[in-house]
Amino acid sequence: MSFGSSRGPSPLSLAVSDAIPLAVAFSETINAYFKGDEESKCRVKLTGDMVISFPAGIIGVLLENPSPAVLSCRIKNTSKLEQILINKQLVSEVTSHCTSDSRVYAFDMATLTQHLKQQSEMNRSASYFNIDILKYQVRPSVGFQSVPLRLVSYWKCELLKTDFRLDYFYNGSAMASESPLSNISIHVPVDGDVTKMQCIPAGTWCSEKSRAIWQLNSISEKSEKGSQGCVRAKFQLNSGPSTPSIAAIQFLCDGTTLSGVDFELIGPGYRISLVKKRIITGKYLTEADDILKQM
Repeated sequence: MSFGSSRGPSPLSLAVSDAIPLAVAFSETINAYFKGDEESKCRVKLTGDMVISFPAGIIGVLLENPSPAVLSCRIKNTSKLEQILINKQLVSEVTSHCTSDSRVYAFDMATLTQHLKQQSEMNRSASYFNIDILKYQVRPSVGFQSVPLRLVSYWKCELLKTDFRLDYFYNGSAMASESPLSNISIHVPVDGDVTKMQCIPAGTWCSEKSRAIWQLNSISEKSEKGSQGCVRAKFQLNSGPSTPSIAAIQFLCDGTTLSGVDFELIGPGYRISLVKKRIITGKYLTEADDILKQM
């Protein structure tokens, strides 16, 4: 995830008295599997990571100051997290300050300084250095309310033609703060030697990979057709019938997370210049239930 620019002193030239700007990024990956329209068969796995971006100018400040302010932070809203793996080389948990819904971490400043110095020597032109701080897994949840996009697929397979339909339902309540889904792509493998594809909305048939592909700009409550929609296609075949396959969907969602975790600095000497949050898809799959394979 790109951090972009932030206000304040140049990242290459910081004075010892400057509050050091830090950029933080949370990225969460959701894996989901839908079997027909049965909620009990919906499976979800959610993992995340947090990266801190340090300006190159911090190295000079740390080297010139024999006793720099200890960098400490609080990760909030952790009650949904089942497992947290920290970068033990750089940070340690301050257990006395942790609660049931937050974790506090402190950096080993000598090790951090050495690590950043090594990064600088490897890439002297860099303005910022990104360091993985922690990875986490969110407690498993079952059901449609835990996913930002619910899917149901349908197939009707005959000797010379195949009908496919995918219904999707946007669910902003699954997010910490509602945000639109973007860069949506839908991939549907279809066998049987497809000779022609007719579909709504417009899509592309990729003959090399024997799959239909759709690209959608955005899905949200404010979408043209509201929070739900449908993709339909008819395929003419040479060697049918087709075998119903698993459809895969990919999307991005910027500005929010599913877990609700957040970041807070503790103590002086540093400031947050930017916090970025993003949801991305891993394996996001939908398979028609047997009863739905004949529409």
